[in-house]
Amino acid sequence: MAEAPLVVVADPIDREAVDRLRAGPCRVADVSRDPGKLGGELAHAWGLVVRSRTKVTAELLAQAPALQLIARAGVGVDNVDMRAASARGVRVVNAPAAATQSVAELTITNYLLLVRGLFPAIVATKGGTWERGTHGHELAGRTVGFVGYGRIAREVARRLRPFGVTTVAFDPFVPSSSDGTAIVPLADLLARSDIVSLHAALTPDNQHLLNASAFAAMKRGAFLVNVARGALVDEAALLAALDSDQLGGAALDVFEVEPPMNAKLLAHPRVIATPHLGASTEEAQRRAGGDTVDEVLRALRGEPLTALVAAPAGGAR
Repeated sequence: MAEAPLVVVADPIDREAVDRLRAGPCRVADVSRDPGKLGGELAHAWGLVVRSRTKVTAELLAQAPALQLIARAGVGVDNVDMRAASARGVRVVNAPAAATQSVAELTITNYLLLVRGLFPAIVATKGGTWERGTHGHELAGRTVGFVGYGRIAREVARRLRPFGVTTVAFDPFVPSSSDGTAIVPLADLLARSDIVSLHAALTPDNQHLLNASAFAAMKRGAFLVNVARGALVDEAALLAALDSDQLGGAALDVFEVEPPMNAKLLAHPRVIATPHLGASTEEAQRRAGGDTVDEVLRALRGEPLTALVAAPAGGAR
């Protein structure tokens, strides 16, 4: 009798999800707490479960000749060499809905912190300074522009409606919207928005989409929020726009290099910096682990997949 397929869990995911996977029609090698053992398990791996720590490169794929499935316990797959996986016929799945609520809540938190000027006030008060008087603005009546209008941006827009906010979006893959958000060209969005909010996937075509010319086209004093991918923003240009007061502030959960190396940007008094934790709530991580294991189990049983990111080379999605 042939051995059951081996699924290797390379990065930490929800423990209940791992237990459910162990109860499935497979063997499980959980090396998430000892990544040095990953190489020894890859030679026989049928499936590989990762978060963001493990980089699934062409070199790693070469160590896994039997690999048929890569499961990313999260949304973005920029830590997976999709071209190499497709060339090998390895299917890639993700957990696209797991972090929607958590990232949407962080996004709106950042809007409020920026518009009310709360972060500098918090720092000053904790430092012993008691600064009263007129401070910041209301979110009501502002225009938020979404660059990328997928699941998370749409959830943010839905949650903004009670605030009395106007929403516009730029997304070349979304020709129209039925939820009241106007789909507009990028130049129009930059000119109109009080807050430019990034929610796009990173591609070779949109690296540094927010550059010096984009910042110059924004309203003077507008804010930038990036909860998507750091490389969408030219950090040197962002720092210059903040120093010149062209931008009123920025909230960054992601950076070009992580952990971030740009000390001047991190130290800027109008920058709110967090360590890529948009999807790091306990609830989101439980959903990510559960959704990912559900998809792996479907693949093991030969059932249709619901979160296929890329089809095998020459295959249909």
